[in-house]
Amino acid sequence: MDEERALYVVRAGEAGAIERVLRDYSDKHRATFKFESTDEDKRKKLCEGIFKVLLKDIPTTCQVSCLEVLRILSRDKKVLVPVTTKENMQILLRLAKLNESDDSLEKVSEFPVIVESLKCLCNIVFNSQMAQQLSLELNLAAKLCNLLRKCKDRKFINDIKCFDLRLLFVLSLLHTDIRSQLRYELQGLPLLTQILESAFSIKWTDEYESAIDHNGPPLSPQETDCAIEALKALFNVTVDSWKVHKESESHQFRVMAAVLRHCLLIVGPTEDKTEELHSNAVNLLSNVPVSCLDVLICPLTHEETAQEATTLDELPSDKTAEKETVLKSSTMVYNGMNMEAIHVLLNFMEKRIDKGSSYREGLTPVLSLLTECSRAHRNIRKFLKDQVLPPLRDVTNRPEVGSTVRNKLVRLMTHVDLGVKQIAAEFLFVLCKERVDSLLKYTGYGNAAGLLAARGLLAGGRGDNWYSEDEDTDTEEYKNAKPNINLITGHLEEPMPNPIDEMTEEQKEYEAMKLVNMLDKLSREELLKPMGLKPDGTITPLEEALNQYSVIEETSSDTD
Repeated sequence: MDEERALYVVRAGEAGAIERVLRDYSDKHRATFKFESTDEDKRKKLCEGIFKVLLKDIPTTCQVSCLEVLRILSRDKKVLVPVTTKENMQILLRLAKLNESDDSLEKVSEFPVIVESLKCLCNIVFNSQMAQQLSLELNLAAKLCNLLRKCKDRKFINDIKCFDLRLLFVLSLLHTDIRSQLRYELQGLPLLTQILESAFSIKWTDEYESAIDHNGPPLSPQETDCAIEALKALFNVTVDSWKVHKESESHQFRVMAAVLRHCLLIVGPTEDKTEELHSNAVNLLSNVPVSCLDVLICPLTHEETAQEATTLDELPSDKTAEKETVLKSSTMVYNGMNMEAIHVLLNFMEKRIDKGSSYREGLTPVLSLLTECSRAHRNIRKFLKDQVLPPLRDVTNRPEVGSTVRNKLVRLMTHVDLGVKQIAAEFLFVLCKERVDSLLKYTGYGNAAGLLAARGLLAGGRGDNWYSEDEDTDTEEYKNAKPNINLITGHLEEPMPNPIDEMTEEQKEYEAMKLVNMLDKLSREELLKPMGLKPDGTITPLEEALNQYSVIEETSSDTD
């Protein structure tokens, strides 16, 4: 009934009547995402009628009402099939100011039309394969970049930037060719980085350092949304950027990493928006070449160093809360380097662990990022080691029991999701400089067995990467408890009585043969397969392992 009335007025009415009827339709169906199949033909005809109205010289308010209804109808994929034509796409491009290369955005009255046109294009391109092909033919990505350049420094048109960026994200998501075009032909990396700089109002104090006002106001909702869309578009543009071959590219990625560091140190209007902002920043940092991530940390200035040394002494003895604040801030400094961004990433990781769900999508990106940072940058690794694996003192509980970051990560080492358990174990292994004995000290052999088996390190040793040779120092508490620590569980156990101490030699032999027979039966029925370690430390069936050792012994005898 609503479609019939709207279609009748669109076909026969004048601009004022069309505006009123379509506004009523828009208000009624604003939250509609599922449509009745019985009215499908009417909706198609209504779309066609709206496009014909948009060709006419009608007031701006009527254009907005037409576009609002078109945006709602474009949620239905079936409706889009007959109306997605080159001519109709060009109508929307013209209304979105995407066809005019020289026209500046001066008429504020046109902004609502531009925004609604971009919203319609987002829906149509996402839901229609024909629209996606037409986008390539019409070179839509280049037009969107041109519109961004017109408004990148204009803070009062954030909505235009936001939906321009969203459409750019959708295009680059659906077409890998557009990613390459954006990256190289359209210079999308510096352009989108500048959009982020504008959204964050960054003031540079050095080549890769920005001024951070911790007491400043949070980002506005519009700035936050704009930044999130820019981060998502940048992710698609840089998705294959692990290897950088040119110095100019390295500089661009360092600037982007510095902007992302700034992003991690600011907050959005709400806690949820802040988490969404930081989540997209983490995803994008995962695309940055690891050699460029050193800009996440920066040396303290002389003023910061002096303040760090004197602030605590200057506080009166009764100012306990203030002293705790200073001590807390000092934990973000390591070896003269500001570690605030790394500390934010660590807190973000812990929050994702505490959520207890969607680990693969929500947790693995930040864990992978921290692992690569730790592997490539010594100061980051040592800082994270101090935070995650501090010197052991109390070893009465199992490593997986407790509420510390270490306890939470050790629990993940036996998670049912293979990807999650692998990256959690890898992170702890890198913090231990890929030394098996150090990892076992913090996790126990049982929790680490999966990683060690995959790496061929069940017999001990260390990984393939090189790390500094500085040694870990054990606390006196750990040294005293070490002889009684169960290597499998990784915690202190009271000495247990040996059950065979009171057996005679005949009883011991009987129990041993009983065990051998049980294992033999399980092996013959293929319920259990005896395994052994090959010389390279990997697991293999026991017979094969014994054969390899026999060959090695024979070769050694021949050599002698």
